[in-house]
Amino acid sequence: MINDHTISYLALGDSYTIGEAVPAADSFPYQLAARLSAEQIFVEQPYIIATTGWTSSELQAAIKTAALGTKFDLVTLLIGVNNQYRGESITVYRQEFAALLQTALDLAGGDKSRVFVVSIPDWGATPFGVASGRGQEAIALDIDAFNVVNKEETLRAGVNYTDITPASRAAVSDPELVAEDGLHPSAKMYSDWVNNLLPAVMKVLN
Repeated sequence: MINDHTISYLALGDSYTIGEAVPAADSFPYQLAARLSAEQIFVEQPYIIATTGWTSSELQAAIKTAALGTKFDLVTLLIGVNNQYRGESITVYRQEFAALLQTALDLAGGDKSRVFVVSIPDWGATPFGVASGRGQEAIALDIDAFNVVNKEETLRAGVNYTDITPASRAAVSDPELVAEDGLHPSAKMYSDWVNNLLPAVMKVLN
């Protein structure tokens, strides 16, 4: 139990972690922190290492540059959409994701119960994706392939995995799930992610 003090939270990722195109408070890390605090599990302001457009290698480089000298009670990791978007090697992604997962574990003090991986959402279901000319089905197959990799590596490491990808595909018929830029999730979609994450996180932090 660590609910006798304020929880420190590190969120690692890309645009989906910083909440591109929505206010910071609507991003999934901030919504998760708020929901936990509402359950009397008080969480510090999330420490976020994420930038729109980052691939797995760019995230790892940024973590090294940050030279974090502290351990965190809670770590989330969501990365890979830009590897897919740029057509990068899925074999290389596996190596880089496995290394990132180990980094996340190290930053959680080696406690695998404190690390939570989130699957890559399907950007092909958004207006931007539909209009991209890359084919909604082709994008979906690609995203699924990358998620097979990150799920396998996550489960191999004994870490919790939250699959938000099927729900992200509802964006094709529900415009309220997409931010005004036509590409990134809205606050409503991030809230759905948090609904999926919350039970597993609370089980650990309680």
